[in-house]
Amino acid sequence: MTTNLATYSVVLTYSAMAVYVVAFITFALDMAKRSGEVAAAASGAGAPKAAAEQKTVATVQGGTVVLERVAQSSDGDGSSRRGTRFERVGMAMTILALVLHVGSVVLRGIAADRVPWGNMFEFSLTGTALIILIFLLVQLWQNLKFLGVFITGLTIILLGIATVNYYVPVRPLVPALESYWLVIHVFVAISGTGFFALGAGLAVAQLVQTYRQGRTTSNKIRFMETLPDADRLEVLTYRVLLVGFVLWTFTLIAGAIWAERAWGRYWGWDTKEVWTFIIWVVYAGYIHARATRGWRGARSSWLALIGFAAVMFNFSVVNVFFKGLHSYSGL
Repeated sequence: MTTNLATYSVVLTYSAMAVYVVAFITFALDMAKRSGEVAAAASGAGAPKAAAEQKTVATVQGGTVVLERVAQSSDGDGSSRRGTRFERVGMAMTILALVLHVGSVVLRGIAADRVPWGNMFEFSLTGTALIILIFLLVQLWQNLKFLGVFITGLTIILLGIATVNYYVPVRPLVPALESYWLVIHVFVAISGTGFFALGAGLAVAQLVQTYRQGRTTSNKIRFMETLPDADRLEVLTYRVLLVGFVLWTFTLIAGAIWAERAWGRYWGWDTKEVWTFIIWVVYAGYIHARATRGWRGARSSWLALIGFAAVMFNFSVVNVFFKGLHSYSGL
């Protein structure tokens, strides 16, 4: 029975990957379509851009109601833009893929009779599902659908690596992991990673937007004209990474408490502990530099990307190739 559930989990994982690929393609087509629309508008009759963004308002003048056409200002955050058909299909495919993805996580957990993040394969499976879930939930706060290509592409790559290189059969937990802290510590760490991934996508968009806005004459990267400006992207990056930093701070503290319960000390300079702290320091430096030193523009974006590179190094190299008390990859 356990073997069958694990097999069904793998089938659902591959199915989710296939749907993610469809979502990635449709998000890419959305970028191309909007680039074409911007190019067509630029080569049109030369009407001012604001003319296409007008609304009718009613005013009272001397007891008479007067209807006027006035320009509707843009708030610069991209929230007023209507999504294309490709974007809507991409979001629908992403939701469908997440349903399949969560199904594979649940089946793996039932097969293992525990939370499904006891080794690298399970951690990757659950982590990528949370990245997608956070991406979808954030849409309730801010329209960040333009990150669909980045998020689905990253998920496809991570799931592909996990299924090819990290897959292991269902196994019992090692004694050190048999604790309720496994549920708390690892789940919060994965959630923080999801926000860091979202922040990295926004930082890349900010870098591209900064480059485009710094060129006085450029017909390239027209898709970026439909996105928020560089300043707005920087604010969004900061807010998303701030949430991730809070979660990562809890991860660091919870890990120390768990270490004391498991090994009798809060800190032992194990490789995993050191890299968790390095990630915390990088993002703390990003927040401090932006808040107190006035770092803006490309410098803050590059620092955010350095932080995410450290997260990926911790995930792909430290977990697999470095040996220590945290060697739970199962490989």
